[in-house]
Amino acid sequence: MTDDVAYPPFKLGKARYDQTTFSGRLRHYMDIIDPRTLFVTESRLKESRKLLDDFKHGRLPPGVSDKQLWEAQKIKQAIIHPDTQEKIFMPFRMSGYVPFGTPIVIGLLLPSQTLASTVFWQWLNQSHNACVNYANKNATKPTPVSKFFQGYLGAVTSAVSIAVGLNLLIQKTSKFSPATLGLIQRFVPFPAVGTDGDGCNSSGPPHAYPGVASYHHVLSGEIEVSKLEPEIATATNDKTVIYNKGL
Repeated sequence: MTDDVAYPPFKLGKARYDQTTFSGRLRHYMDIIDPRTLFVTESRLKESRKLLDDFKHGRLPPGVSDKQLWEAQKIKQAIIHPDTQEKIFMPFRMSGYVPFGTPIVIGLLLPSQTLASTVFWQWLNQSHNACVNYANKNATKPTPVSKFFQGYLGAVTSAVSIAVGLNLLIQKTSKFSPATLGLIQRFVPFPAVGTDGDGCNSSGPPHAYPGVASYHHVLSGEIEVSKLEPEIATATNDKTVIYNKGL
């Protein structure tokens, strides 16, 4: 594949890959979570920001390729919050979600969990998710910290309650062999994690919930409120909301 095909003409603020196709959205998502951007130096980040600024103001030096521009944009979007223009704390960047989130997933799936370890890993998972959402929140409109804190407490309470409740229920069951019980316990984290999200602290980006934080860099879109269901449209005075397009 040539550079001309791999790197189309640069468009500031747009996706490099075709977002109307599954493969394009998938490749865009892989770019977003690319952990290599975690190791970008301060000087490289500064160069990338300057290059994009020069492009925006029409003073781009001769010889700059589309490849350089796309890579500069990838670096900036991975590190800098688009609203505040401040650096996002490394563990809470989208590019850090896999390397920092994987140990937590392993902890959730550890065999022979005690009550204390179950509570700890569920709390750590929800805390990480909440911090990622908060660090990548839509900062164009002020949202009270209390709103996120309430969502965080609700997510933690829900996840811990479900995980502990299922573990206790399984332990009291005498119909299965120890090996079968151990296998069943491995699946306890899935319903606990899958049913705790309320839009603020779930592991994925929120859907069309007005006033709720949203990732700027994930596969999201914007839709007019008038096109939504009446019960959602009447819940906000905004004209548009952000929603998760998925893959």
